Amino acid sequence: MSKDVAVLGVGMHPWGKWGQSFVKYGVAAARAALADSGVDWKDVDFIVGGETVRNGYGGYVAGATFAQALGWNGARVATSYAACATGAQALDTARARILAGLSEVALVVGADTTPKGFLAPVAGERWDDPDWLRFRLMGMTNPAYFALNARRRIDLYGATSEDFANVKVKNAKHGLNNPNARYRKEVTVENVLASPVVSNPLHLLDICATSDGGAAILLTSMEYARKMGIAEPVRIKAISTVTPTFPQTIMDMPNFSTDSSSAVPAPERTFKESIGYAAYEEAGISPEDVDVAEVYDLATSVELDWIEDLALCKRGEAEHLLRAGDTTIGGRIPVNPSGGLACFGEAVPAQALAQVCELTWQLRGQAEGRQVEGARIGITANQGLFGHGSSVIVSA
Repeated sequence: MSKDVAVLGVGMHPWGKWGQSFVKYGVAAARAALADSGVDWKDVDFIVGGETVRNGYGGYVAGATFAQALGWNGARVATSYAACATGAQALDTARARILAGLSEVALVVGADTTPKGFLAPVAGERWDDPDWLRFRLMGMTNPAYFALNARRRIDLYGATSEDFANVKVKNAKHGLNNPNARYRKEVTVENVLASPVVSNPLHLLDICATSDGGAAILLTSMEYARKMGIAEPVRIKAISTVTPTFPQTIMDMPNFSTDSSSAVPAPERTFKESIGYAAYEEAGISPEDVDVAEVYDLATSVELDWIEDLALCKRGEAEHLLRAGDTTIGGRIPVNPSGGLACFGEAVPAQALAQVCELTWQLRGQAEGRQVEGARIGITANQGLFGHGSSVIVSA
């Protein structure tokens, strides 16, 4: 039995700071995905909303919120939340229902309206919440964690501030022709290094912004796609949502300590390595088969980590790939041809879906101005707080 599901439609609302309700972005993305698929909303039998905790009760019940805004049609409904991994979790929920034979046509929608500045925990005192404690006890914002990881790359692998800046330069160039990107302007290494230091060694232009935006994907069974006359659609081959394995010996936001490996040895793979490994295993492919990757570049240094975590090169060699031009469009393994978070900013419940939208356009040959020629297999990667893995493999 095939474990593939078809991606018949993708759509996005452009990222920016629009000051509108997240519902508006989600509905716009959903209608774009429906139009792309040629499927009518009344034929959708399952809708999943990516939850956003910043937008009140409408955000907490995103599935029903989007369904009502599109017009009640009696579809089954679900709502998913897994922080930055929300989109992949929502996609996995839809895929599981299709593979179980309980759904034929599923619409997955994520959208967010973010506050100005860095993301912070929701209000209230929660002394048993590590995400709240890291802000209250240590003032550890997200960029502070990114800076620790960047410093680790400098110490272990000889990374430089120029390497981090060159990630931004590459992604800014990739995003120039992406109509959904918020920032569409070339930058230089000098521009990045001249921007204010946020958390040493990272500068303002090394770190992604927070944004408003929406993304949607219409999934169907392979049989339904064939009934629509689409014999070879882009398809989902794997979705990895793994948790870490004890002991976790590498610092991971929002924790501020690691597990000891004195009694139990460290696992064979780190958490982020296990995310990609599980995706490859499920899809039955190896990293060498991947043509293009969309990874969660919350900071420029984080992109370098993901390249190694996905085994697209050996540990400590990501800077060499970058310097050789291998991760740019036209290189051996282009990374973030969309422009990544460097050009979009972060709209949490939509971001993992936006990655799949980009890969779908790439595999269809529709990524005008940023096309990875001949791409047949793509992989995404990100992770949500508290141990939510997120990786999706799509193939043409």
